Amino acid sequence: MLFATAIGGRTDGKSKRKPTPKSVLKLPDLEQSRSAVLNSLTSPCSLRTYDHAIRELIEWYCSEPRLAFNKTVVTRYRISLEQRPYASTTINLRLAAVRRLACEATDCGLLSAVLAVGIRRVKGAKRLGVPVGNWLTAEQGKRLLLTADSASLRGKRDYVTLTILLGCGLRRAELSALRVEDIQQREEHRVIADLVGKGGHIRTIPVPDWVKAVIDSWMLASGITTGTLLRSINKAGRIWGAGFSPKVIWDVVKEKAKRL
Repeated sequence: MLFATAIGGRTDGKSKRKPTPKSVLKLPDLEQSRSAVLNSLTSPCSLRTYDHAIRELIEWYCSEPRLAFNKTVVTRYRISLEQRPYASTTINLRLAAVRRLACEATDCGLLSAVLAVGIRRVKGAKRLGVPVGNWLTAEQGKRLLLTADSASLRGKRDYVTLTILLGCGLRRAELSALRVEDIQQREEHRVIADLVGKGGHIRTIPVPDWVKAVIDSWMLASGITTGTLLRSINKAGRIWGAGFSPKVIWDVVKEKAKRL
């Protein structure tokens, strides 16, 4: 008894065992793995993208009959993605999130390492050629700007939002974080200086004169002179808070585009 206690053993016939890895992951297991993936990311853009991709996978996985989380199931998920109007880049991004989820599930002791290796071997969608994107013409851009009601303060904010998106080509997260101090004079030209974008890349973006005129009009109407350029507006039609999330910009563009 004393010897067993000294070496850290147990004499009651019971021993601590590690949890056996599973082949069928239930919703709590998937949520635990999703949290582990999100905690390992630092970029807000990556957090948003991976969270959306993993939630989409969980929704599909739980809607199917009880399946084992293995290479065959992930291949079926890839086929279901290919049947949707998704580009190959979008499909490969979804699969990258699935592979990351499998790795974290293995590290948490929820999934067998053999199954995780099989999932990582699932091939992505083939990219044939170079996508040209979905670009707006000059006429379509003018029509989109006309959808904003410039009479109200909210309409002026939506108008300057669309103007900067079209004239400077900023991402939503970049626009929501844009400050008045970022717009500077460089060699007789207005620019957004040293903008830190996706992946920590720093670039300088020229600001056309017509965009700068709209920005000045917005600053005059809102009374904003320093800090974040675009901010929330309460129900009373007044400036509120110190900014808003990129989701607001998405909602603004989506609402205006529907009017067309």
